Amino acid sequence: MGQSIFFDCKRSENNYVEEYEMKITLASKTQKAKVFLDNRDLDQSDAFGTQAVKSVTLARPNIFIVIEASFAPEEIMGTSYSAGTALTHITLDPVTGKLKKVEKIQGGILGASLGNGTHVSEETCLPAKIPFKPQ
Repeated sequence: MGQSIFFDCKRSENNYVEEYEMKITLASKTQKAKVFLDNRDLDQSDAFGTQAVKSVTLARPNIFIVIEASFAPEEIMGTSYSAGTALTHITLDPVTGKLKKVEKIQGGILGASLGNGTHVSEETCLPAKIPFKPQ
């Protein structure tokens, strides 16, 4: 497994604040790059959909991450939702701690709750006290 970089992140929206740890494991000769939030692998697949980290690119000082997700049609508490997709582009500047997320949402429960289209948000992600840990 490649080298890992750790960040302490904070997302704020209205009166809600969420703190989490992000771990980015760089690609190696035998494994693709991975992203973990609070130790949860963002590469997920089950009967409800699929989410995959498509790329992690270091372009100093920035880190660029692309995540694709697709969701099957579902029914929750009597409400039906169509199939949906989400494409997320993340730009992280570890020097300033600025994380910018651009999400393109189409359909599904996300489209119904957040609205279809492009959504832009910003978070703070600073290098953890021990930002690099070889694996």
